[in-house]
Amino acid sequence: MEPKIKIQDFSYNLPDERIAKYPLAERDLSKLLVYKDGVIEEEKFANLSSLLPDGSLMVFNNTRVVPARLFFRKPSGAVIEIFCLEPVDPNDYALSFSSTEFCCWNVVIGNAKKWKEGDINFLCDPAHESAAALDLRAELIYKGDNNGSVVKFKWKTGISFSEVLDICGRIPIPPYLKRDTEELDLERYQTLYARIKGSVAAPTAGLHFTEKVLQDIDNKGIRRDNVCLHVGAGTFVPVKSEYIADHKMHTEPFSVSLAFLESLYNLKEGEKVISVGTTSTRCLESLYFLGVQCIKNGRPDAVRQWEPYECEYSYTLKESVGALIGYMKSNALDTFTARTAIIIVPSYKFRVVDVLVTNFHQPQSTLLLLISAFTGGQEWRKIYNFALEKGFRFLSYGDSSLLFRGK
Repeated sequence: MEPKIKIQDFSYNLPDERIAKYPLAERDLSKLLVYKDGVIEEEKFANLSSLLPDGSLMVFNNTRVVPARLFFRKPSGAVIEIFCLEPVDPNDYALSFSSTEFCCWNVVIGNAKKWKEGDINFLCDPAHESAAALDLRAELIYKGDNNGSVVKFKWKTGISFSEVLDICGRIPIPPYLKRDTEELDLERYQTLYARIKGSVAAPTAGLHFTEKVLQDIDNKGIRRDNVCLHVGAGTFVPVKSEYIADHKMHTEPFSVSLAFLESLYNLKEGEKVISVGTTSTRCLESLYFLGVQCIKNGRPDAVRQWEPYECEYSYTLKESVGALIGYMKSNALDTFTARTAIIIVPSYKFRVVDVLVTNFHQPQSTLLLLISAFTGGQEWRKIYNFALEKGFRFLSYGDSSLLFRGK
């Protein structure tokens, strides 16, 4: 049953000056708020490893942000922005990025009222020879509302679409930064361990990690592993309905390896799962319900938004993950790909994640609801009041927190 939650109850005052417009000089110089058993303390992110429980499995999202913003010009002179969301033809990310002549994407179109049909040319600086040689063009295939438009890209020279984006695209930094993408964002709006291209927003909890911090985690004997959830533009969509039950959650694709699932299955009693970021958390918690689908239907499907709230599932994590492993083995799959629209709000029962590393999120956002569900009761408000009083920096380029799940 969908929880009756008023989004207004998850408001707090976030002054604009508390939003970090730029990253700190070094990734791990950020502050770290630690919440455990109702106690809140201030630490340094550089000391993260010393605060983690022994014998843990730490899970990162190794998606890579793509330069998904492209600017085109109509013959009339009107500038059209095309924000690539996900591939349509081919609909596989790897195949689309490797396309060498054309591909179609689901997009958001800026200044859409000025583009009703036909081809438009990439807005190119003539001095940029690499871009000029591509003769990149966009054709409007279907014009829908909000995120529902489809565009066909065509280009010359035979290079991959991935390379086209690297040459012509811009990194899509969050709109609340209220500035254009700058050179530093190419490096800093990307985690050190980013590998698989597909996100249009960074999994920002990972932006604080340095090679030194990762090495310290390894030295402590904490196992590190990866999932991959491609973060969509929906992560920035505000909740406009009065009740969260009326909010439509965005769907995102993710993938996990058989080896990772076996690591999860083989966790010993007392060993904790540490999730780096809300995206990793959505992925990890979705695995439980995919396993339940395997138990009940013989195969997994997409995870629906309110699926976790439809009934009280009695299956253990081991049973659920075991069923998903069985499905993969019977179908000779080394990697499993699925989609999730899961929304995590108060009353949600966590099945996988015990500890969460995350930044500070916007008021009235689905991410703040996740934090509330994780810490329990009104603990999120105590945490955020502490952060505001102690001068923590907020949102994507802001400081971090280490949260232990509330009882």
